Amino acid sequence: MGSAGHLSLVLLLAFLLGLHHSSGFWIVNVVFPPPAKPKVPSNSTPPLIIVPGNLGNRLEAKIDKPSLVHWLCYKKTEKWFPLWIDLNMFIPIGVDCWIDNIRLAYNRTTRRSSNSPGVQVRVPGFGQTYSIEYLDYNRLAGYFYTMVEHLVNVGYIRNETVRGAPYDWRVAPNENAEYLAKLQNLVEEMYNQYQEPVYLVGHSMGCHYVLYFLNQQPQAWKDKYIRGFISLGAPWGGAVKVLRVLASGENDGLSMISNLKIREEQRMVTTNAWMLPVEGIWPSDHVFISTPNFNYTTKDYQRFFKDIDNEEGWYMLEDTKNLTSDLHPPGVEVWCMYGMGLPTAVTNIYDEVFPNGDPVDFVYADGDGTVDTFSMSLCKRWVGKQEKPVHITEFRGLFHLDMVFHEKVLNQIQDILEGKSDTPTEVDVRTDTEYRRSGV
Repeated sequence: MGSAGHLSLVLLLAFLLGLHHSSGFWIVNVVFPPPAKPKVPSNSTPPLIIVPGNLGNRLEAKIDKPSLVHWLCYKKTEKWFPLWIDLNMFIPIGVDCWIDNIRLAYNRTTRRSSNSPGVQVRVPGFGQTYSIEYLDYNRLAGYFYTMVEHLVNVGYIRNETVRGAPYDWRVAPNENAEYLAKLQNLVEEMYNQYQEPVYLVGHSMGCHYVLYFLNQQPQAWKDKYIRGFISLGAPWGGAVKVLRVLASGENDGLSMISNLKIREEQRMVTTNAWMLPVEGIWPSDHVFISTPNFNYTTKDYQRFFKDIDNEEGWYMLEDTKNLTSDLHPPGVEVWCMYGMGLPTAVTNIYDEVFPNGDPVDFVYADGDGTVDTFSMSLCKRWVGKQEKPVHITEFRGLFHLDMVFHEKVLNQIQDILEGKSDTPTEVDVRTDTEYRRSGV
């Protein structure tokens, strides 16, 4: 690695350290994930597939571009290179190159997204775990590493009994049919190999992907192939923070990239529109964005996109708003787990510089620091609405990203996989207290 590579590595490390335990929607604020504690191996290792959240797996690119946004950007590469996470995005000029490589182009006529001209993007490691365990090749940005290691310690085998299902998280499932077919094939392959139905684990937006996938399958298929769905920190009713991301951008502490600069990329992915708070679920008078001139609710999305000069976002919302918004029960046994007890912004207050400046204040409610409890707890609606049981566990004091590596969560997942039925309804991670009640 040359001097530029060393500089990029230092910047990445500084960035990750600066983001540790932030409340960002970005997934990369887990630095040097804690090692999984030694466990007694279990004789029960039913097959398991992990579906990551937004930004939660690597992307690679190859380019042969007709034009450049800056003369220092690469015009053509012979080999695939890391796109997410790309170290070049941490260098001032490099961020322009990175945005031009990772951005999507949306066509209002076809209602489809495509890569930037001259850019090919692929998802490495489908069916394996490496691209969800660490998001960078230097193994600094850890995500599912601790969970996978925990599972290995109790008898699972990487890429065999525990597998990853990474995807192009820039696009919503209505544009990702190939991925959904691959996920179905992976489930059936693991079932046939181990002669046991499969558990699906999702985190954050990945839970929506799992729900969409399950809702597309016949009940007979689910009864045969799926043992259960473990949902971690799902924004079932949408994530309020997405409105701030789309309006003024959010770099989550990455000082070398301005919020307005990163906003260019954030407005170009269809999954951000998909994750907006859902009309019909949120109170119609709840104000998500407050400005001196207007207060925006779910009924004002078309005006919101016009006012922020991002009308493509309105079309993206129209394309994706009905994919999972009805929260149709998945039709399999569910363990819905999420953090709570932490102040979480549910209203963003701007001054007259909206949308080209940061919020000046917030209104907070209960949540996990990223997603509010109201949205995450909507899985309770499934109780009694499907034949299969629905179990709810609230982890008081647990941050959104901590769901994937906190020991209490990992132990509960292990209990689920081992068939233990005594599921706590609340766990206070600050006091080590568990509460149980019957009837859920």
